[in-house]
Amino acid sequence: MPLTTETSSTPTHATTDAPRKMRGTGRRLRGWALASAAGLALTLSGCAQVDTVAPSTARAEAAQGAAARFGTVDCREAKCIALTFDAGPSENSARLLDILKEKKVPATFFLLGKRHIEKYPELVKRMAAEGHEVASHTWDHKILTRISDAEIREELTRPDDAIERLTGRKPTLMRPPQGRTDADVHKICKELGLAEVLWSVTAKDYTTDDSALITKRVLDQSSRDGIILLHDIYPGTVPAVPGIIDALKARGYVFVTVPQLLAPGRAEPGKVYRP
Repeated sequence: MPLTTETSSTPTHATTDAPRKMRGTGRRLRGWALASAAGLALTLSGCAQVDTVAPSTARAEAAQGAAARFGTVDCREAKCIALTFDAGPSENSARLLDILKEKKVPATFFLLGKRHIEKYPELVKRMAAEGHEVASHTWDHKILTRISDAEIREELTRPDDAIERLTGRKPTLMRPPQGRTDADVHKICKELGLAEVLWSVTAKDYTTDDSALITKRVLDQSSRDGIILLHDIYPGTVPAVPGIIDALKARGYVFVTVPQLLAPGRAEPGKVYRP
């Protein structure tokens, strides 16, 4: 039985200057995401038999003699939390990158290929150049547990190849759409050198454009070693980010990328990471 979690939605692009067809597609995708979220009855605590690895476990299991730090933060000592964004880049991503740069906060971006990496290659380059972790959210947001092995490989290899062409570095992390994964997905990820990353905090920002509500949901759920899931494709999300960062910093949190959260351990291909 596949592992399922909260829905991570596909992008919308419903901007005022977008073509009518794209606006209609955006409305359909948001509606699909809401319906999918309502229909998900299984959770990590349910009948899914998939092992996940906590960041603290990854750090504890690191080989003796491994580098003590990744970058400038040691999450064995610091109160770390990781900010992650799914389904971009989008027209909102440049503003998000400006905020992260101003606040001196690194993030992990799980990018979609079709209509996103394709459309905003310069933003992908900027994410990598400014020290963020660039990872994959598949090519076209297909639910991996519902498609063939060949389709899974295509969904995973196409965005990785595109990201490598743009940044010079092939991703080592991926996030399965809707968090749906199973043993078959793990096996293929291991073959491709990818670890799966889920989350512990979700604002369900695909259900609301209320930035204050998004902020509240994140702050209510945040804890040490948390992995926050947001989507920079929705209009209410990026305006919420400064308040989220300031509030969590005031609580003593240090923002890190997902690899920094695991260090001195490293994400192992085929494994699933979740606080």
